[in-house]
Amino acid sequence: MYDYLVVGSGLYGAVFAQQAEAAGKSVLVIDKRPNIAGNIYTEKVEGINFHKYGAHIFHTNNKKVWNYITQFANFNRFTNSPVANYKGELYSMPFNMYTFNKMWGVVTPAEAAAKIEEQKKEIIGEPQNLEEQAISLVGRDIYEKLIKGYTEKQWGRDCTELPSFIIKRLPVRLTFDNNYFNALYQGIPVGGYTRLVANMLEGIEVRLNTDYLEHKEELDALADKVVYTGPIDAYFDYKLGTLEYRSVRFETETLDIPNFQGNAAVNYTDRETPWTRIIEHKWFEFGKDEDGNDLPKTVISREYSSEWKPGDEPYYPVNDEKNGALYTEYKKLAEAERNVIFGGRLGEYKYYDMDAVIASALEMCEKELS
Repeated sequence: MYDYLVVGSGLYGAVFAQQAEAAGKSVLVIDKRPNIAGNIYTEKVEGINFHKYGAHIFHTNNKKVWNYITQFANFNRFTNSPVANYKGELYSMPFNMYTFNKMWGVVTPAEAAAKIEEQKKEIIGEPQNLEEQAISLVGRDIYEKLIKGYTEKQWGRDCTELPSFIIKRLPVRLTFDNNYFNALYQGIPVGGYTRLVANMLEGIEVRLNTDYLEHKEELDALADKVVYTGPIDAYFDYKLGTLEYRSVRFETETLDIPNFQGNAAVNYTDRETPWTRIIEHKWFEFGKDEDGNDLPKTVISREYSSEWKPGDEPYYPVNDEKNGALYTEYKKLAEAERNVIFGGRLGEYKYYDMDAVIASALEMCEKELS
């Protein structure tokens, strides 16, 4: 018998398991995948820490979270500064003075602000959809080149069909700061995320290739309590209906060249290019291995956004009113499960940054383990 059965070895499960074990509890962690670390799993390819399930850049202003996670890894000083490619024109992201200079030739913040204000006037009254919301924030030019195509690929719908709240605020900087995250702490764990999670789970029993929902009864019998980080609707066998997600498909190539695009992330913002972005994994670690040697090859991943269907990996909850209402009903069922804690991105049907997942798990641990 264990005190806790933790379903899923992603960040939420790993934090809970680590804290429970540190509190003297017996813990079993299971995962249906053949590896730990969930969607932050990284593996070595040509000496490069390859982010198999998409790029993950750690960033937080939460000192408690930073102090917690840096017990298990050193973090490098990677700063996220993506580039937008619109039909061969390159723009700096997030929207800043480099972007405005390239777009309009403006040089001063006052000129940029005046240009944006002039274009925002197109929208009169309350924005009715994402297109109107975006134009009311940054104007028509930036919307057409840097928001429209990317967003429509991301969501699989026209911007006029998407609700305005998806894009309630866009970062607009009248400075030359192209650090995407306004975060005090950011970086990538040296050695990759899998090593980070392995350090968190050190000394804890982990069983991989174990599908909880297929063997629920016998696995439940092993522990007093379950910490479940899988999809909440799957736990209840979709009996109220299926929650919607967007999924992502990756096409990955190893190239016999040292540099493909010169940046970790390049977003393709026109609608015609089928992928949303290309990740070049080596630039998360400045193109070098852990000994500081230059890496002769490179690994790139093209990302394609798609509608989720059973069998796909669920990535982004579709947080519209319909899905919100359905999740509320599932949450009521979850609260009635006396010995089950539902947590994480899938268990709470919530788009979580990594630091927020850790904060949520630590908060639950304080309640549960104190």
